[in-house]
Amino acid sequence: MTSRLRIGVALDGAGWHPAAWREPSSRPDELFTPQYWLDLVRTAEDGLLDFVTIEDSLALQSSDPLGPDDRTDEVRGRLDAVLIASRVAPVTGRIGLIPTATVTHTEPFHVSKAIATLDYTSEGRAGWQVKVSGRADETAHFGRRAHPGTEIEWTSPGFRDFAVELFDEAADAVEVVRRLWDSWEDDAEIRDVGTDRFLDADKVHQIDFEGRWFSVRGPSITPRPPQGQPVVVALAHNDIPYRLAARSADAVFVTPADAVHAQSILDEVSAIEADAVAAGERDGEPLQVFADILVLLDEPGGEPADERLRRLDALGRPLTSDTRIFTGSASELADLVAQLGEIGYAGVRLRPGVATDDLPRIAGAFTAELRARGLFHDRYEAGTLRGLLGLTEHLPSRYATV
Repeated sequence: MTSRLRIGVALDGAGWHPAAWREPSSRPDELFTPQYWLDLVRTAEDGLLDFVTIEDSLALQSSDPLGPDDRTDEVRGRLDAVLIASRVAPVTGRIGLIPTATVTHTEPFHVSKAIATLDYTSEGRAGWQVKVSGRADETAHFGRRAHPGTEIEWTSPGFRDFAVELFDEAADAVEVVRRLWDSWEDDAEIRDVGTDRFLDADKVHQIDFEGRWFSVRGPSITPRPPQGQPVVVALAHNDIPYRLAARSADAVFVTPADAVHAQSILDEVSAIEADAVAAGERDGEPLQVFADILVLLDEPGGEPADERLRRLDALGRPLTSDTRIFTGSASELADLVAQLGEIGYAGVRLRPGVATDDLPRIAGAFTAELRARGLFHDRYEAGTLRGLLGLTEHLPSRYATV
C-alpha cells in the first residue's frame, strides 16, 4: 500500500454535472472571469491538493462526444486553459497546474513554448494534458485536413483506424515538444556583461525531428523550463490511448467503473507499458496511473449527495459519465480512494459535480479524512509539480554535453 496518495481535481466550467451552473452557490456570470478560476485553484491549494487540471477543447461543449448539439440549457463556451493557468500561476504558490492543449490541429512548437512559459510563471509547477481531436466540427475550424465524416461508427474498424492515427500523431507531437524543451541546456544563458555574452550558442541545439506529421528543426525560442521536462499527462479509456500514455506521458488518468474494472485497467496499462519499454518507446520512470472519479459529496448537516444528484438530474439532462459517479460522504470517498491505493493506483483525479459545492468539500472534509488515515500529506513537500508527484525533480537535457 502506498503511504502517500496523490490527489488532483479536474476543473470544468461550473462543474461536471450539466446543471451545475443552476445551483444557488454557482457563479455562472463569473465563469469567464479570472477571479472565478483563481478562487477555484486557491480552494484546491488550501486543501493541499497536488494539482488541478483545466479542461479545454477546440469546439463548444456538447452532449454528443462526436459532434455539436443544440442545447441551450447547459454551459457553453470556454476560456483557453493554458492562459487560465498562466493567469493563476503567479498568484498561487505550490499547487500543480495542468491545462489541456489539443495536439491534432495545434503545432507542437506553439504548445512547447506555451507550457515552458507556464513553467516559468508558476516557478516549476506546470504540466500538460495531451488531447486529440476526432470531431468533424473541430476539423472544420482549421481547414487543413480531411475528416472521415460522421458516418463512421464508434465500433467500426474504420473508426479504430482513425483513432490509431490520431494517437500516433499525438505521440509524435509530444516527442517534438519534449525535444524542444531539451533544446536549450540548463546553463545555455550566460548573462555575462563583462564578456558581452548572454548566450552560449553551443548549448542551444537543433532537434531536427522528421516524422510523418511533423518536420521541426528547432531550437525552441523559450529557454529550458525550470523543471526541465514539465509533467505530461493523458486521459485514456482503452488500449489506443493507453499506448500513447505508455510511450509519451508521465501519468495517465483512467476511468474505472468499479473495483474489478480498476484492477483490470491496471493490469492492461502495465502490460502495454512493458511492451513500450521492450520496444524502446519508453525509458525513465514508471508511468503513474490515476483513477478519475466524478464526485458529489454530502453537505454536512444538509442535503445528501444522492438527493442532490436526483434534483440536478431533474433540471435537464441527467448526469452520465465515462467514469464512476460517486455520491456519499467524505469518509466513504476516502474508503474508495484508499482501496485504489491498495491495489497500486498512484492516486485519483476527482471531478467535482458542482465546482462551488464539491470542490470545497474535497479540499476540506475529504483531504482531512485521508490525512487522518496517514494517506495524504499535511504540507507541500516539494516546490515543483514533478516533486509533488514523486518524479525526479529535474531531468537533464538529452542534448547536454558531458
